[in-house]
Amino acid sequence: MHSVVTVSQADEIAFDNFAELHEFLMSAFAYMDDRIDPPSSIHRLNAESLREKSHTESLILAFKDQQLIGCAFARPENVSCYLGKLAVRADCRGAGVGQKLIEKAQHIARKHGCGTLELETRVELAENHRFFERLGFVKTRENAHEGYNRPTSYVFCRQIN
Repeated sequence: MHSVVTVSQADEIAFDNFAELHEFLMSAFAYMDDRIDPPSSIHRLNAESLREKSHTESLILAFKDQQLIGCAFARPENVSCYLGKLAVRADCRGAGVGQKLIEKAQHIARKHGCGTLELETRVELAENHRFFERLGFVKTRENAHEGYNRPTSYVFCRQIN
């Protein structure tokens, strides 16, 4: 059984191990390193920047037996809530953890009056596209990182029930 907790400034649950979170994210995103261009923005983050991010966004964490197995950040923006840095530990993928993180993000979005969840995933990561499509996300546009003349990421949106 997985338990999912939401952690942000207002939450009563204290999470303060941002070094562990950074290590977790670096490990979870490592499979992308030789597949995506440009490199992931995860490489620009560190424990302190993740701590700062958690003060402006809702940090959603998934634990199994008190071990961190998943996370995401939810940032309400007007009518949409942006879901970023969604990650699940490799040996826990396929067990519904990602879906539970997304459900928690949807709850946060609803609380802030947002009508959609929005996320971005790299063009090269077709397995991620399929995962999000299975959960009701629809590709709405393509983006190109600065300096690229081709799409480097897709934006997916999901209506909130």
